[in-house]
Amino acid sequence: MLGRRVVVAAIAVALTLTGCTSSPSPKASPSPSATSPSATPTTASPTPIATPTYSVISYDPRLATFYDQKLVWSSCSAGFQCATLKVPLDYANPTGTSIGIKVVRLRASGSEKRLGSLVLNPGGPGGSGIEYARAAADVVSGAIRVQYDIVGFDPRGVGSSDPIKCLTGPETDQLLAVSGDPRTAGEVAQVSAVSAALGRNCKLRDPQLVGFVGTRNVGQDLDILRAALGDSKLNYLGKSYGTFIGSTYAEEFPTRVGRMVLDGAIDPSLDASQLALGQALGFEIALRRFVADCPKQSDCPLTGNVEAGLAQIRSMLADLAINPLPGDGKRQLVQALGVTGVVSALYDANSGWAALRSGLAAAFAGDGSVLLQLVDYYSQRDSSGHYANNGTDALYAVDCIDRPDMTTPAQTVVLAKQWAKLAPTFGAYLAWGNLPCYNWPATPTDAAHRITAPGSPPILVVGTTHDPATPYPWAKSLAGQLSQGVLLTWTGDGHTAYRLGSSCIDSAVDKYLLTGAVPPVGKICN
Repeated sequence: MLGRRVVVAAIAVALTLTGCTSSPSPKASPSPSATSPSATPTTASPTPIATPTYSVISYDPRLATFYDQKLVWSSCSAGFQCATLKVPLDYANPTGTSIGIKVVRLRASGSEKRLGSLVLNPGGPGGSGIEYARAAADVVSGAIRVQYDIVGFDPRGVGSSDPIKCLTGPETDQLLAVSGDPRTAGEVAQVSAVSAALGRNCKLRDPQLVGFVGTRNVGQDLDILRAALGDSKLNYLGKSYGTFIGSTYAEEFPTRVGRMVLDGAIDPSLDASQLALGQALGFEIALRRFVADCPKQSDCPLTGNVEAGLAQIRSMLADLAINPLPGDGKRQLVQALGVTGVVSALYDANSGWAALRSGLAAAFAGDGSVLLQLVDYYSQRDSSGHYANNGTDALYAVDCIDRPDMTTPAQTVVLAKQWAKLAPTFGAYLAWGNLPCYNWPATPTDAAHRITAPGSPPILVVGTTHDPATPYPWAKSLAGQLSQGVLLTWTGDGHTAYRLGSSCIDSAVDKYLLTGAVPPVGKICN
């Protein structure tokens, strides 16, 4: 799915889900370059915020009823069992309101070899861990399914877990289609108004939940889930934004970490602007690699060399701002949706790149329907205008209180011009994507900072060298921050690595999950 900020997500099965997004944040290179997607903007940076100090949460006896709960499982098709976990809405007031977290599990097929539960999260924010777990046959190997119960959960405010409600279908359509590169004062005012309406509607329609959906709360929920599953340690596979949930858990409960895989890592030391620029550069690199590969394919619609191909794509997208293309009969392919269609395809170097070739060929011929279909697939919108979940609402609701360092409209105008020079296709789009978080109506619960998690066992961080949504330097940074971080590298394209085509990666991850043995330092899979 895609809010205005690119969703940090792993697209499950067909593309690995949701997440990488826009989303959380790490530390940037002082001088931007095409090979370093974590460049820091030179001006108009947000006002620095004091970095909070985090420590391991001490046990609060008022949480005993939550930690002692027994999950009541019921059959819910295809061999899965479902239950509802109760957690406090506000951990500062655990005797107050409680909310439900929906959970699903597939029991280990080899009960005599069972190693416990493996909890999954696919990314987002806004990705459904329940849907991800239900795709277990594609998400994890057969060997893992033999020895682990596969467990998925929808984080608070997401999917089926008391989902936060901010936008109607038409309002989501409007948010996704509003200009990603406003040039006039009127266009800036329109983008500002649509962006502000998102937060206002979240507060109006879900006033109780809007302040309590941050990742720090999700990390605490995860520890209650661990206890309710009967596990002394948390075994966890997180992709994309799911890596931020995992590293947050490790920071707060390092001695309760079991075997943890963080694939397609978010670097928690970056602020929101650094993250967005890093993604703009990451997608720019991915687009260049797509264009370089295109002439090798029989259906390539581009002509000339790489620079010529990039110019053709950028020209088409620029023209959409003035001359939208026919879409599905009800909507046109406007510029913002055209950029989203391209972005969505870059997550996956196999089916995604093939779909992008088809979408570009159609767009060059005056037909925007194929790129619009990519947008709808990505945002899980059906032909009637109904969105399958609240992914866009949850994306912003989580991000905007996880990262309070947001830019004003005036600062965004400056950043958009700067970033357009660094990332000509996606820079302005990603700069304007952060605007809904300006004056967000909820108190921030986190800020960019390094996560070290002293006292944890080895944590496996997996990075893909040409990952567009969570650039490879972020994985290197997170692995270096964690006191027991181990980096595993795949020299590939697309978002995340495990179970996406590399037998070398799959073998290394499986060995770690099954035995606890980490790969050798510097292990690279080609």
